[in-house]
Amino acid sequence: MDEHALIDDYAVIDPATGERIATFPQASHADIDAGLDAAASACEAWGRASSPAERAALLRRVAELHGERRDYLAAAIGREMGKPLEEALGEVDFCREIYEFYADNAVRLLGDEQVPLIQGSGTAVIRRSPVGALLGIMPWNFPYYQVARFAAPNLAIGNSIVLKHAPQCPESAAALHGIFAEAGFPLGAYVAVNATVNQVAEMIADPRIAGVSLTGSERAGAAVAEIAGRNLKKVVLELGGSDPFVLLSTVDLDAVVEAAVAARLDNVGQVCNAPKRFIVVDELYEAFLDRFTNSMLAAADGIAPMSSVRAAQGLQGQVDRAVVQGAVLRTTGERDGAFFPPGVLTSVTRDQDVFSQELFGPVAMVFRASSEAEAVELANDTPYGLGAYLFTTDTEQAKRVADQIDAGMVFINGVMLDAAELPFGGVKRSGFGRELGHFGMDEFVNKKLIRTQAVR
Repeated sequence: MDEHALIDDYAVIDPATGERIATFPQASHADIDAGLDAAASACEAWGRASSPAERAALLRRVAELHGERRDYLAAAIGREMGKPLEEALGEVDFCREIYEFYADNAVRLLGDEQVPLIQGSGTAVIRRSPVGALLGIMPWNFPYYQVARFAAPNLAIGNSIVLKHAPQCPESAAALHGIFAEAGFPLGAYVAVNATVNQVAEMIADPRIAGVSLTGSERAGAAVAEIAGRNLKKVVLELGGSDPFVLLSTVDLDAVVEAAVAARLDNVGQVCNAPKRFIVVDELYEAFLDRFTNSMLAAADGIAPMSSVRAAQGLQGQVDRAVVQGAVLRTTGERDGAFFPPGVLTSVTRDQDVFSQELFGPVAMVFRASSEAEAVELANDTPYGLGAYLFTTDTEQAKRVADQIDAGMVFINGVMLDAAELPFGGVKRSGFGRELGHFGMDEFVNKKLIRTQAVR
């Protein structure tokens, strides 16, 4: 769990003002026990007995309710973590697309898969079925989208969900719980729990939980994986990222700069798979750096707060240390509570701590590369491997470099291209497993082989 997930105080605190708007009760041990019982029972009584078509119909209603409550849902996460209204509305809309994707495709994706036999007679099929109740541990930066990525495919399968939301997002958590109940999911199919860190550890170990999915920091991922491993539970981990943005050639530098700035400042820079390290070839470096820096700094007017003062303080510490160690910072001002002015770091070298860190906020690092080979080397010189962005006018170069980049996702000549049908996930210290698309349905599912011999 990231620094926020280590806090057990479930409260809505306006990041812009620090005002405590509402406090929500933590779950008692009795609440947790009842929730796990309900989830385990729901998978047996509903998940295994219902058809994919029936579950798809419930997910379609979830999508509709996201549309009907769009304005309220968006306003809630604005209060909780400071997300600008248009971005919040976009998040709700994307969630609706995700639930609709699984409503439209669940029957097809869960159909029997024939296995061609090399020897012998008869048939062999893979039949997908639920594995049980799953625990989801969610972050604060996308309170609805992260849930949709995890919950939609698994509810389509028939698994039940126990959802531990970020403590700073209890209002949106309650709203989602209400949506799943109103959509017609039976008691226990979707259970929200305001659990403490200790209770989360106990739930991972509990035999009623069949698997765990976490989106958060690598420290949280290691802790969750350790407990899950001791208890033989499968995990899916979507952890940090310090994604490279590699610029090798372009016919429209202004468009590339616009895309780079938009991607770096999306959600005030608090996006796991946003580009954070900008790697530019020699001939474009000076022009890119000048335009990119000016555009980043101009965005200071009207920028939203980061999710909390605590998050902004953490970023400040990273930036300050980078400057002490020799990096050069361009910015327009100083942090004010949770408000952090956009900044650009240059002269970052491998011996500086920030070189291998993730900057989770509106600060970018820009590097010069003398060649394609050096650009690839810099792109891969990170402990993370979530996403990567590549801009080039050379189609053969695009294929060649994309093959060499060590990441779970590579986007060529575009940013913010995530979609419901596309798999999401990384390698190295960015975690393992995939969400969304048909790959998201193959993580927590029993791919049961049914082999039939011809009657003799």
